[in-house]
Amino acid sequence: MGNSSAKHHYETAKKTGTLNLCDCSLTEFPTKLKELSPILRQLNLSNNKFHALPSHIGNFSNLKSLKVDNNRLVSLPDEITKLIKLENLSAMSNRINSVSNNLSALINLKEIHLSDNQISEFPKFLCELKHLTLVELSRNKITEIPSCIGKINASEINLNDNQISVVSPEIAKAPKLKMLKLENNCLSLSAVPKSLLKDSKVSSLLVVGNHFDIKDFEHLDGYENYMQRYTETKKKMF
Repeated sequence: MGNSSAKHHYETAKKTGTLNLCDCSLTEFPTKLKELSPILRQLNLSNNKFHALPSHIGNFSNLKSLKVDNNRLVSLPDEITKLIKLENLSAMSNRINSVSNNLSALINLKEIHLSDNQISEFPKFLCELKHLTLVELSRNKITEIPSCIGKINASEINLNDNQISVVSPEIAKAPKLKMLKLENNCLSLSAVPKSLLKDSKVSSLLVVGNHFDIKDFEHLDGYENYMQRYTETKKKMF
């Protein structure tokens, strides 16, 4: 990005609280951004070449949206926990292998997008966030959905293209969960909890590409209960 173009972006950000520095071939966090830390509400640094975010990212206390998709990040710094106004965190297509449970401090988080990383464990802090609506964790290496899932407030969870072979029956207790995507995982038919079909609020359950024939899935105990919810939801859409 040329100096004149950069200057224009920064000046505009001072007025709007929004800064977009996508596709700028940045290899490190611009030091000039420090000046905008009290002002910015939206920051997009996607499609660059960052290996890390600096500790002073925690000074951007008014951020509501932070996007760092398609970089080279291997982790998210603990200082992100200071961004308590953050509502949308997106770090897709990086090299992140784990996410600290300290991120439960992001009490206003509504959406988290961590698809296409190297995460092997379901981030349990997500189950503590009261305002969470959307969880995107597709294309990772997650093997198990833990029992804390019963407390998650999200209405949609995408876990397609992982390595999941275990799903806790507690998932049926998730109070707002309507859409659950589990395509292309390692689930056997017996690993699908009856309670998920019978007793949950899930009305859209995607399971193609697992270790069973979809016709056998349709004969599981509780499938009719699930289809009733599915049909009722479709009717409301028209």
